[in-house]
Amino acid sequence: MPALPHSMSVLREREYRLLFGGQLVSLLGDQMVNVALAFGVIGIGGSASDLGLVFAARAFALVASLLVGGVVADRLPRRTVLIGADVVRLASQGGLAAAFILGAPPVALIAALAAITGAATGFFNPASTGFLVSVVSPTGLQHANALRGVSSSAGRIAGPVLSAALVATVGAGWALAVDAATFAVSAALLSMMRSGSERVVRAATTSFLADFREGWDAFRSRRWLWSFVGFFAYGNFLYGALQVIGPLVAERDLGGAPAWGAIIGASGVGGLIGGVVALRVAPRRPLLVAVLAAGVLMLPAALLALGSPVAVVALGAVVAELGLLLAVTLWESTLQRHVAPEVLSRVSAYDWFGSMALTPVGLALWGPIAAALGYGNALWLAFGLNLVGVAAILGVREVRRLPPAPVAEPATAGGRRA
Repeated sequence: MPALPHSMSVLREREYRLLFGGQLVSLLGDQMVNVALAFGVIGIGGSASDLGLVFAARAFALVASLLVGGVVADRLPRRTVLIGADVVRLASQGGLAAAFILGAPPVALIAALAAITGAATGFFNPASTGFLVSVVSPTGLQHANALRGVSSSAGRIAGPVLSAALVATVGAGWALAVDAATFAVSAALLSMMRSGSERVVRAATTSFLADFREGWDAFRSRRWLWSFVGFFAYGNFLYGALQVIGPLVAERDLGGAPAWGAIIGASGVGGLIGGVVALRVAPRRPLLVAVLAAGVLMLPAALLALGSPVAVVALGAVVAELGLLLAVTLWESTLQRHVAPEVLSRVSAYDWFGSMALTPVGLALWGPIAAALGYGNALWLAFGLNLVGVAAILGVREVRRLPPAPVAEPATAGGRRA
């Protein structure tokens, strides 16, 4: 294959190319869903409460299945878990597409199928984190995670546009059918891989509950790990302010949906830039850099509170997403290097679960906070609290000092560790 820059050298490896190809199409499909599902529900006369029920069912099922999914991914071949999750999502999203194409499905059916998709994703995510270490070398992990971030950001730009075009021309059902097809492509590419097909022998000698406890012990024993997950959970709680109040400010002051769409699209561009940066940097203290990068997360909130024009807020969204993508890439690569492969999916499940736990709380609370304080004051509060969170996590010594990978202990002349 043609020469590639060092930062993209992982694409020379056949196994990673297959994995990356599956991720690319699957992430594109993921970004199509919110538009297709929202307008599908609206198209059958659904209310805001109906729409909230459907999205809540998917999110709750995802979070509820993460911890079990992490244990399963450490007991079974991770590639098998990934393929199984893709097949389930193919069936659930395909069924949802068929229901919309054939008529006006009841909201309860839509919510149930969305929940099945969410639950399957809860199995897929921790298995995917653990699977990557069997595909690329430790030195290639950051590049592989950065490329995944780039593909996710590209999907955030292209997915909603493609979905909106399909909804407008052939209907929401066909947009959901395209999303279902992406899972078929992902499963097919995964099935062509040779990595990760080995069975984890320890699964035959330990109980499910024992594996669950072992994952928890591995998680809680690392202060840098649970501290950083708490930092992400706190950030996701605060980000709810931007998600809830941002569209309201855009509607009142900036020209409505087109303005907010431009800001969201700009964040996708920021993610692309962040992915490129993550391909090129190799900090000696990755979590310290990740904290500083994530510190700009609520910059768009401050710009909205200042009454800035759309172009300025959009620029802030570029910077915020750049920082977030860099932070997530450094975090995932550090996690994968410092946690033993045999417990990695379980630890990753606690990471996913903890990071997402406060997201619905934030979405529920920032509306009433904005009603009580006013839009601008609520956004300033979220911005200020984010700076407090950054200061707090920087107070954790392990976060400031952790190297990119474990430091090997010196060996004695006899070959044993001192």
